Amino acid sequence: MLPRLLLLAALLTTSAFADDYPKSLEDWRAARVARLTTPEGWLTLIGRHLLAPGTNTVGTAPDNSIKLASGPPYLATVTLAPDRKIMLQPMPGAVLEVDGVPAHTSAELVFDSEKPTKVTFGTANFYVMRRGEGLYLRVRDREAAGRAHFAGIDYFPIDPAWRIEAAWVPFNPVKQVNITNMIGVTEPAPVPGKAVFTYQGHTVELLPIDEGGDDLFFVLTDLTAGEETYEASRFLYAPKPKPGETKIVLDFNRMQNPPCAFTAFATCPLPPKENRMPFRVTAGEEKYRGSH
Repeated sequence: MLPRLLLLAALLTTSAFADDYPKSLEDWRAARVARLTTPEGWLTLIGRHLLAPGTNTVGTAPDNSIKLASGPPYLATVTLAPDRKIMLQPMPGAVLEVDGVPAHTSAELVFDSEKPTKVTFGTANFYVMRRGEGLYLRVRDREAAGRAHFAGIDYFPIDPAWRIEAAWVPFNPVKQVNITNMIGVTEPAPVPGKAVFTYQGHTVELLPIDEGGDDLFFVLTDLTAGEETYEASRFLYAPKPKPGETKIVLDFNRMQNPPCAFTAFATCPLPPKENRMPFRVTAGEEKYRGSH
């Protein structure tokens, strides 16, 4: 009698999963769009400007060394010192805030922290970010055209067959793999193992980046790239295996476009050679049909 009960339980579980799976993906998609379209989301990026050593003038007027796409003609100067200390000096009459406080005198712009100093002016803001050895102003505007004219996301049909259980092979010690981004900067990233599976006679060994959270981060591409999907890559997050676990679930129905598919001002990582799959992955997000 026990085996029949176990079989019945398995059938009920499979049926429940089949019923809940599309709903879980729809909920995930809705949450993703909500994050993407927030006032601080990727759609609001309007600039990425490399800071030159010395004093940089910032504003929308054409004679600024950093010409903004939004804001007053002359906003501030941003000075990069030899010791990489960065100071902001508001221009006379400019209205701006530094971390929410009205600024009339000079202020240091901290960038090597989880919460860099944010300078706000009107509907826009900027902060300093580091990419390799370069320091950049990342500029956002909550009224950016990319956000105002967001075209939505198109998807391949949901297919449970693209929810693949792969073998998980941990690396001990963790490997450092060089990852290059869209602006040509290469930096090492921690790769704690590889996910191995076979599809259409091809065995792939995908390398994830460990960003420190509960998920592993895969930067991937496949033979749909450039036609049905974004040409550079797509991203996939998968729950991090617990110590001793030998399997990892890769749900390719959750493959998503990188920020660079929506804006020219993101600095997305490119896939390592191991993550270039030699077959078509007809799952997840399709190429963004809006402009960027």
